[in-house]
Amino acid sequence: MIQLIGIDVDGTLLDSAGRFPPANRAAIQAAVEAGVHVALVTGRSYPFARPVADGLPDTVTLIVSNGAVERGMDGATRARRLLDKNVARTVLGANAGHRASTALVFDRDVHGQIVFETMDWTHPGRKGYWARNKALIARSVPLEDALVEDPIQVMFNGGFESMRVLADEIRGQAHLVSVSLTEYVHRDFSLVDITNPTATKGHALASRAAALGLGPEAVMAIGDNFNDLEMLEFAGLPVVMGNAVEPLKARGFHQTGDQDEAGVAQAIHQLVLKGRR
Repeated sequence: MIQLIGIDVDGTLLDSAGRFPPANRAAIQAAVEAGVHVALVTGRSYPFARPVADGLPDTVTLIVSNGAVERGMDGATRARRLLDKNVARTVLGANAGHRASTALVFDRDVHGQIVFETMDWTHPGRKGYWARNKALIARSVPLEDALVEDPIQVMFNGGFESMRVLADEIRGQAHLVSVSLTEYVHRDFSLVDITNPTATKGHALASRAAALGLGPEAVMAIGDNFNDLEMLEFAGLPVVMGNAVEPLKARGFHQTGDQDEAGVAQAIHQLVLKGRR
């Protein structure tokens, strides 16, 4: 019986316009009322993720920054898996040619959460992020000077082909890091997140399950992109969205409707709540 559901946010919980479908909201409420713990598991930082959860039950957990930070609905920190600042400095140095597409992200809810050196925020893939987060974004020249504490991650972003190459290059550099790739091929834009080796969606969801005394067989995970793969592989019941990237669909996971069909609600009702007293 499923007792924990891990749900990705962008491309999964939210529709293609970034809205929270009422059917998904109602399904989460019904799951919680049935005794199921729900975790939103996202690459977003906490200040960017928390408004999405407005109106959800107080028991919902927010696993943010691809598993680096775990917080409650009240903002209380339950776990942090930060990247050693010296490792971050090494990653910056080894990939200095990508400095115009690089930022550091810190576990701060104030100005200076995101720090960049030189980046074109008018780029179509970035301008929406800038509009939502500009109060949190600061500049440091050089970027290394911002490493006064351990960051959540080093973040790269740009065209999907160049980011695929960069992700492979960093994986080959033998840093003690996790490399997470999120692709939006239709927008020619991708994110490469470099985090602590334990700061992954899969590790964080496994940690939440362990804290609840649950094994993988009691966990359902729902996602749509490459950065969801580890949590899908951990879950006893992995579910991919109808709009998921094709390599995820090809793995034979259960498939639900797409993000504009409230696929999350479909999965919860059909695979968790159906027949449940």
